[in-house]
Amino acid sequence: MEQYNKIIYTIGYAAHTIESFIATLEKFNITAIADVRSQPYSKFKPEFNRENLKKALINNRIEYVFLGDNIGARIKAPECYNNGQVDYELISKHPLFQKGIDRLLKGMEKFSIALMCAEKDPINCHRTILICKQLKKYQIQIYHIIDANTSENHTETEFRLMKLFHLEQPDLFMKDSERLEEAYSRQEEKIAYVAENETEYTAKHTGFDNE
Repeated sequence: MEQYNKIIYTIGYAAHTIESFIATLEKFNITAIADVRSQPYSKFKPEFNRENLKKALINNRIEYVFLGDNIGARIKAPECYNNGQVDYELISKHPLFQKGIDRLLKGMEKFSIALMCAEKDPINCHRTILICKQLKKYQIQIYHIIDANTSENHTETEFRLMKLFHLEQPDLFMKDSERLEEAYSRQEEKIAYVAENETEYTAKHTGFDNE
């Protein structure tokens, strides 16, 4: 597997105005946003709706790409669901997801990218529990932007994740990697999308604004 000596960031917009969001991106020298929301619209923050956000970013010389149809939290593929709940491990092996990862890797050759979703805390978002877990395999440095003055590297985020489930302490019966995997698994169970009915994930994938 090719290794990328690159840095990628993640950010959630929930605690931001569009002005503070752009200012934060500029502070961290972000030149492109990869929108990983499956549904790129916000009922309470319309300025972060796909079209409005793209316009605001471009006006501030920041590129925008929508990747929610590839690496979003939901997928129109029944084989990626177990009892109606999306399975991140299955998504990670799906061609749609890998296509999205490939686009990210290609984009990192030219841009300083931040993955964007809604949640402020990266632990509560698939950008960490699904996407960054896979990006680790490419030896990419990952930083999560918490606010305008704070970021944490992915190792720190993973420690918080283990601590959330009281798995941070060494265990005679579990390797460090096993404790981390268990923490990922438990958080996935908490946050992974559950379809309301079967048609949500058996419908033909259109590639447009679906989560």
